[in-house]
Amino acid sequence: MRYLVVEDEPKMARVLQVALQNEGHAVDTVGNGREALWMATECAYDAIVLDVMIPPPDGFEVCRALRDEGRWSPILLLTARDGIQDRVKGLDAGADDYLPKPFSFDELSA
Repeated sequence: MRYLVVEDEPKMARVLQVALQNEGHAVDTVGNGREALWMATECAYDAIVLDVMIPPPDGFEVCRALRDEGRWSPILLLTARDGIQDRVKGLDAGADDYLPKPFSFDELSA
């Protein structure tokens, strides 16, 4: 499977990349919303792991824009923003799931 990881914290991006690669997946990483939109529209991904708090556009906007463009790769929002309103906003934007940080890699993998 091929994943796009969108994470602006280099250490977290690397942890996610290595963990997914160790499971046998191909992983591309980007650090902001602009690059995420470009990569997600230019490449076919089996899933996108998307941080909400990234440089503009934020993860909610990226998710909504991808859905508006007809991109239906599963999107997992991964973020420190764990309030109910944030979860609702993410799911309303078109995310398939919402995983608050800190998280278990087993849960992410599932």
